[in-house]
Formats: sequence, structure tokens, C-alpha cells
Amino acid sequence: MKCLLALTLALSATASAQTTPQVIHLWPNGAPGFESRKDIPEQAQDYWVRNVNNPSITVYLPPKEKATGAAVLIAPGGGFRELVFNAEGVQAAQFLNSIGVAAFALKYRLPQEKDSPYSMDNVRQDANRAMRLIRSRSAEFNIDPHRVGILGFSAGGAVASLIAYTPGDGDPSAPDPIDRLNGRPDFQMLVYPGGDVPDNIPAGSPPTFLLVANDDDYGCDKTTLAIYQKLRAANVPVEAIFLAKGRHAFNMGDRSKLVTVNTWPQRMADWLTDSGFLTPAIKTDTSPH
Repeated sequence: MKCLLALTLALSATASAQTTPQVIHLWPNGAPGFESRKDIPEQAQDYWVRNVNNPSITVYLPPKEKATGAAVLIAPGGGFRELVFNAEGVQAAQFLNSIGVAAFALKYRLPQEKDSPYSMDNVRQDANRAMRLIRSRSAEFNIDPHRVGILGFSAGGAVASLIAYTPGDGDPSAPDPIDRLNGRPDFQMLVYPGGDVPDNIPAGSPPTFLLVANDDDYGCDKTTLAIYQKLRAANVPVEAIFLAKGRHAFNMGDRSKLVTVNTWPQRMADWLTDSGFLTPAIKTDTSPH
């Protein structure tokens, strides 16, 4: 009996070690201009992560037999003061994995944190670099570099807006080959997005899924409606869901007693399916762009 228990514990420990997600820092030597801060440790407690000085992506890959080739960069919310990393990063990644989507939870720098030296330009830099990094390793991650989207919650929705409405072209003469790739998402999913409404949403912007509650505590319902109207005016494919109730920060919906909130991730999955992002092209170009 003791031998059986020891074997069970050993197998459990091995499985745990094998499933520890990979963390990849966006720059090997730290963020440009802030390399001296890369070894300052992050702070994490309960649901949040703070003090991000060496931005990174945490990799969550679906089983190979289930993989669709689609990928999503996840930008958690937290008001640019912290990251709601478990509920809006890890849990979101686990759901995406369940529908065959590779997921990459982003830890970006936080301009609103006390005494932060960072700006929104640094956040944009992190998000662009993360998209390029994912595309640069598309073969390793078994993904299609032309089906890489972004999912943003609250402030993470503002992160998505920083990179969704500009071309995202890389610098062809950049010494780092990653920086030569495109940094714009192929599609975006914004859940109670915060921040300012973009001044300009051009035609050709990424197809968009929007979801928010009408009774959002921070007026994100109004932000979402304005984004929806601008997307429609630009003839960008968009689907918007305005829940009657749910307020703000319902995360992946699992804590809510409201059925519409509890099941909202399935609406996102439906949109991904109907939009064709979970279906590989007949002949897929697997080279990054």
C-alpha cells in the first residue's frame, strides 16, 4: 500500500512538472531602455500580479490532436496598476486550449502602478513584441501565423486597441529578426474593454468580438457601443453582445449565478467558429508575416 501511494505521488509530481507552462520573456536582455530593471522580481498574491519589469508571455498549448492552428494573445485587465492574471489570463488560456486554440498570457508593464517609470507607449511595445514573438515561433507552437488574435479584458481591451488599428508592419532592417514581423492581431476579442475609444478605426481592421454588461460599473458598456459603431462604420466584421446584467470584471463567468454570464465564453467560441478562425485554410501559408 505504501509503495502504491509513493508511486501515485511520484506520478502526480511528474505530471505537475510536465504541465508547468513555459514562460518566455519578450526580450532576452530585458525591455529596450529598461534592461537594468529586468531582474527586479514580480509581486504576485491571490488574483493579481504587479511590478512587471521583464514583460513575458506564458505559453499554454492545446493537445496536438485537438489543435486548430489558431492562437490568441491574452491581455488581462487590472487598470494598468496590476494584472488579474489568474482569472483573466490562466483561466482564459485553459478555456481556449479546450477548443483547440494555443494561448499566450501576456504580462505587460503597468504605467498606473505607484512610481512606475513606464508609459502607454511601453505597453504598446510589449503587445506588438508579443505578437511578433508568437509568430516567430509558429512552427514550434504548431500555429498558423495568419490566425493569431488577441483577447483583452478591461484594461487589456485598451491594450488590444493599441495594436489593432495600425498596420503593425515590422522594420525590415531591424537587427532582431523578430522585429521584422507583423505585430497586429488577425482578429480581436474585447470583453468589457476599458480605456479611450480609438479616434480612428480604419477599414481593414481586425474582425472583432465584443462583450459587455449593460450595467458595467465603469461605463465600459458605453465604450463598447462606441467601438461597435465605429467598426460598423468602417465595414469591419463585428459581433457585439450586451448582457442585461453582469456588471464589471466577471472574468470567465464561472463565479456568476447568471446563466448568460456563466456561459459567455461559449459565445466567443461560437464566433471564432463562425468566423472561420478555428478552421485551417485548405493551403495554409505557415511563414510568419
